[in-house]
Amino acid sequence: MRTFMVGVVVVVSCLCVSSAVAQSFTEEFEDITTLPGSGWVWDNNSTGIGTTSWAPLTEGMTTRGTGEFQGNTTVFPAYSGAGYIADNYNATTGASTISDWLMTPAVTIQNGDTLSFWTRTSTTSSWPDRLQVRMSLAGTSTNCGTLPEDLGDFTTLLLDINPTLTVGGYPEIWTQYSINISGVGAPTQGRFAFRYYVTNGGPSGANSNYIGVDLVEYGAVPVELQSLSVE
Repeated sequence: MRTFMVGVVVVVSCLCVSSAVAQSFTEEFEDITTLPGSGWVWDNNSTGIGTTSWAPLTEGMTTRGTGEFQGNTTVFPAYSGAGYIADNYNATTGASTISDWLMTPAVTIQNGDTLSFWTRTSTTSSWPDRLQVRMSLAGTSTNCGTLPEDLGDFTTLLLDINPTLTVGGYPEIWTQYSINISGVGAPTQGRFAFRYYVTNGGPSGANSNYIGVDLVEYGAVPVELQSLSVE
């Protein structure tokens, strides 16, 4: 708690301190059909829209994909629980750019918060994968543009896994990534996004195979709200 002093004459008549906790959450993707009810949103901006996307086609959502992708446990098992979410080369058609977005629920974002998750691809994968984590501070906005290279409101890049699309550059065992939030001027509502972003991807491309994401955890620190009346 701060102590305020003005000269030598300060009379504090009321000091009220309350704590508002930004929304922490945990998602294990046991059943991806429940994601809309939890505030998750997705949008497939790939060059050509294929047969899969992060999540199921649901009325009122922004996705333009045509399929759903509960992680296939015959490819590899979940890290936590029985299920995970996945994406693969069929997010687009031919040989083109995949830009498939999975957006978290809107939360209050501030310095000191943490976002962590686990991800992997299949073992001995010959087709490199890539995943970006991006942040928007535009409230509840789900604007990620409409074209493969568009970012919309998600202009802040927090993490880029295998940006050079190197074979073996994406983890082939479940691996945790943790991001500490910094550089946010004041607590602000926004969203995080997982962007499956692969150039020259698709069923005829040289890149893109299959990735899974599991156990996403957002840890929010308390936001101290202080009201001070001084005479």
